[in-house]
Amino acid sequence: MSAVSKAVYKPLSLATSVLGGVLAGVVFKQVWKRIGDNDTSTPDPKDLSRTVQEVLIAAAIHGAVFGVVKAAVDRAGAKGYRALAHEDPS
Repeated sequence: MSAVSKAVYKPLSLATSVLGGVLAGVVFKQVWKRIGDNDTSTPDPKDLSRTVQEVLIAAAIHGAVFGVVKAAVDRAGAKGYRALAHEDPS
């Protein structure tokens, strides 16, 4: 990857990562609303009125959703860059 390509890809990658994080948050809130007894607020680990099980399950689901969305967004960004620049971003 040339220096010019890296200079173009870095801001694109950063922007898609930020959008992916926002998308992951939205997806997680929808998932939690469906499985968390229609509770729209996610459990805060410092909220002692929530059970440990509830907090840890929410954290595990949040991590899984974030990881899947990040991988999907990064993959789509890399494929889009390859389609435009005709070279791999790696």
